[in-house]
Amino acid sequence: MENKIFTKVYGWMFIGLLISFITGYYVSTNTNMLYNIFQTNMYWILFIVEIVVVIWLSAGIRKMNIITAKTLFVLYSVLTGLTLSVLFIAFKMSSIILVLGITSVMFAIMALIGMFTKIDLTKLGPILFMGLIGIIIASLINIFVGSQTFDLGITIVGIIIFTLYIAYDVKQIKYIANELEEDKAAIICAFELYLDFINLFIKLLNLLGKRDD
Repeated sequence: MENKIFTKVYGWMFIGLLISFITGYYVSTNTNMLYNIFQTNMYWILFIVEIVVVIWLSAGIRKMNIITAKTLFVLYSVLTGLTLSVLFIAFKMSSIILVLGITSVMFAIMALIGMFTKIDLTKLGPILFMGLIGIIIASLINIFVGSQTFDLGITIVGIIIFTLYIAYDVKQIKYIANELEEDKAAIICAFELYLDFINLFIKLLNLLGKRDD
């Protein structure tokens, strides 16, 4: 039972990541699409739609039917790919591949810790959530401040939070699988781990990535 749910979770997570990275790369190599997205208001429309979808998924996925949940997950993966296509332009491809590898290794290590640790990580949830809210607020403030030092601090704290979130969310898979039907639990957990991976990747790329001047 446990092996089956973990296989489904990681399978859906991989599908989501694959969709996002293929979409992002494709858009970055398509001049017309780049112009339509970044030289018009389309980027902000996509960004707003992406936020709406992630809130919708986060808040209502437990009550959705499985088809709707899967459809929204795929839609969110595409939207994320569209908005993150700028990374393929801003950073060297070799740097993106390197950071993607580092992110994958870190994810694997923390996922194993989450699977096999005997430590109760339940109390870690509220702490990480408050840290996430703090990052969002600090990032908004830094839009107006424009401090590189402040941005570096936000990036480092973000890496710590999303790294710990991986272990926490993996630990929650067993509990969620006991509460919901298997397919629904797999989509919920895959979505959470997908967000952990993407956000950790972005933070690491911001810290380690070499920009394509």
